[in-house]
Amino acid sequence: MASLPMAHMRLREGPRGFPAMAAAWRRHWQGLLGALVVCAALLFVVRQPLAERLWPQARLDRLLAEADAALAAGWLDGPEERPGARQKFEAALALDNDRGEARDGLLRVGGAALLRANAAIRAGNLDEARRWVTLARELQLPRNQVEPVAAWLHRAEAAATDLDALRQRAGAALAAGDVEAALPLYARWLELQPDDGMALEGREDALALLLQPVRAALRDGDLAGAAQRLALARRYDPGYIALPDLQDAYAQALAAQVRAAGEALRRGRLEQAAGVFLRLQPLAPENPVVQDGARDTAVALAAQARREAAGFRFEAAASLLGQARALAPENAAVEAAARAVEQAWQARSRMPPGQGSARATRGAVRRSLGAFDAALERGDWTDPPGASAYDHLHAAQALAPADPDVRAAAKRMRRAAAQCVDAALRDNRLRLGQRCLDAWQALAPSDPALATERQRLAQRWLAVGEERLRAGEVDVAARALSSARGLDPATPGLAEFDARMDQAQQATPL
Repeated sequence: MASLPMAHMRLREGPRGFPAMAAAWRRHWQGLLGALVVCAALLFVVRQPLAERLWPQARLDRLLAEADAALAAGWLDGPEERPGARQKFEAALALDNDRGEARDGLLRVGGAALLRANAAIRAGNLDEARRWVTLARELQLPRNQVEPVAAWLHRAEAAATDLDALRQRAGAALAAGDVEAALPLYARWLELQPDDGMALEGREDALALLLQPVRAALRDGDLAGAAQRLALARRYDPGYIALPDLQDAYAQALAAQVRAAGEALRRGRLEQAAGVFLRLQPLAPENPVVQDGARDTAVALAAQARREAAGFRFEAAASLLGQARALAPENAAVEAAARAVEQAWQARSRMPPGQGSARATRGAVRRSLGAFDAALERGDWTDPPGASAYDHLHAAQALAPADPDVRAAAKRMRRAAAQCVDAALRDNRLRLGQRCLDAWQALAPSDPALATERQRLAQRWLAVGEERLRAGEVDVAARALSSARGLDPATPGLAEFDARMDQAQQATPL
């Protein structure tokens, strides 16, 4: 019985705990509700990318659905920031070449474009009609569907143009010797009347006037001026009779300047070679001889900059590095030379006053080689800047380039870099392989084995990109493509994969 009052007391005390719990709930319920809202929002945001990463088919289906919706809404073609039905269907086709819905969708977009063109012609909006006819052609709609609309557009344009005024303006521009004004007028005239003899004759006269100074420009070494005139002529009449001979003369003049620059490089006249290659690079961006010559000149300038720094002539070293960077802005050997020059500066600043390069202490060389060995053991080939094996080696080279131990260390690193590339390719560690290849390139830029290794690594990156694109990971595939292009822009299959990536990236980013 004695326990009953205690039990009764506990029952009476228990409810007094509820107000405290209720007060605590009232204090915290808003925070808990906010956390629940945040979690729900996060789940809403990430559910689609997560699902598409785990199931690439989900992304493909979403692209097709979005493309159908854009087509239904009349948004046929759009810019990168707001892609239309065309870009969505092309992105789906890039992800899966065999997907018939994407091909059929592009044909439906072309058909809708022709309907838009018809309506625009009836409304007198000829520029808009031209845009839709162009889109239908780009989407490779059958000619028997496109050409009737194109012919109707052509008749409407001819009817809307004051041909007499156009002829007079073209003739006046030609008479004044203003070929850059005359050529587009003759081009417009020929769009409307393709077989008009006066228009054809006037265009030929304008082209002859345009190209007349080309041979003199080539004799004077003005390749840029000659290239500009030749490009303009090709734009208005690629089959103009005088073009083949002039283009051949231009190619010979370009080759002669490349040979002269190469000879200057071989004779050690680096600044002369650099000046020529700087002029030629924008004229021949796809010419491998020009680009290779520019790279070799940049590497030679970088090596000279290191030698200048070894003699503590830092102003000359900075000038040489500036020229090297202008020729090859992202070249590993140039950037490594820049770090080596900086380390030579630091080494010089630590020497006692009055001590010059001839008295550079062997202790400083030993410290640099010791740091080199440690970095090589860690695998720090070219990174981090200032503390990599390559940087420590070049610091030692800047202090004592003829030291037998320094030369032996350079040979050791070259062998180790080549072995590292082989091992990285074997183990599919492509980023490591790229770092090792950079070190190899910087140490021995003319090594003939480098080209083969660059292509091997580039092809492996392309294989990774293909795999990631099929998995729907467009951003990862794009990074793989960039790595492959940086290694070897001419590697087989790169252009085709690049085109597929362009189409895939037209979709709205995840």
